[in-house]
Amino acid sequence: MNWISDWALPKIQTLFGTKRDVPENLWVKCPSCEQMVFHRDLERGLHVCPHCGHHMRIGATRRLDYTLDAGWQRIELPKAPLDPLRFRDQRRYVDRLKEAQTKTGLDEAVVVGHGTIEGRRAVVAAFDFNFLAGSMSAGVGEALVAAAKLAVLQDAPLIVFSASGGARMQEGALSLMQMPRTVIATRMVKEAGLPFIAVLCDPTTGGVTASFAMLGDIQIAEPKALIGFAGARVIEQTVREKLPEGFQRAEYLLEHGILDMVVKRGDMKETLARLIALLREPVPPGTPVEEPELEPVGAAVPPPPDIAAPRPGRPAPPAEPAAPKN
Repeated sequence: MNWISDWALPKIQTLFGTKRDVPENLWVKCPSCEQMVFHRDLERGLHVCPHCGHHMRIGATRRLDYTLDAGWQRIELPKAPLDPLRFRDQRRYVDRLKEAQTKTGLDEAVVVGHGTIEGRRAVVAAFDFNFLAGSMSAGVGEALVAAAKLAVLQDAPLIVFSASGGARMQEGALSLMQMPRTVIATRMVKEAGLPFIAVLCDPTTGGVTASFAMLGDIQIAEPKALIGFAGARVIEQTVREKLPEGFQRAEYLLEHGILDMVVKRGDMKETLARLIALLREPVPPGTPVEEPELEPVGAAVPPPPDIAAPRPGRPAPPAEPAAPKN
């Protein structure tokens, strides 16, 4: 008989009260630096780790809250066949869909809303990676087509935040057909003279990268976002070479000209508003425009340094003989 647990501990609990229930999920562990972050601090920081700056994955609805002004409206998306192939692996595809819908509260892996960004109209579509890895299905294709039509109808730019593992394998060729459909949707926006801005979030891979996600008039990405078509291990096994460090990350793609800019989440709304203003608002008449100074045509261009000066340890080239005098 243990008198401490049987007699002393109940007496202490009676004197000082029972142990209070502590709510769960008060602290979130950063997957990058593994530091614990208080949930309120994480919310204030737009789910960016205050210790290392890691941009954590967020849901589609929260993404629209961070991007659009208060009062934005979510549109109802067209319904697509749930299980056209009656697919089944270890579980039925219908059961996986219902589980994802219960987990996220969404009908599909993308949410479309319209509103304003710092007072400028915009139509925004955002993927939710928690919904079957943000995979592109027939329903996602319908959603992006609906977003493009709405942008043309409202004469507003289209902004798409992508976070996807690619095409949804449970829908087979029907999922692959969404690649040309989404490309056509972007063409609808561009042919109407409206900007299409693609924002690539972590991760953007597979058929999403190979379709609309790389067709933006302006290509933006969040810091350290994974962007690519095939995985790095598959590429290494194919080319039989070691890939450089940071390969398929946003900063690497920015250095190699695939992206236009890498923007932190806290600066994303302001950046999008500025881009919409530059692309949509005409310059008032009489506004002075600074023109760059250009060299006059025919001006002498100095030779590059490696040709003009001899390299160290190498003799200078012999001088050309002078032309004979008449």
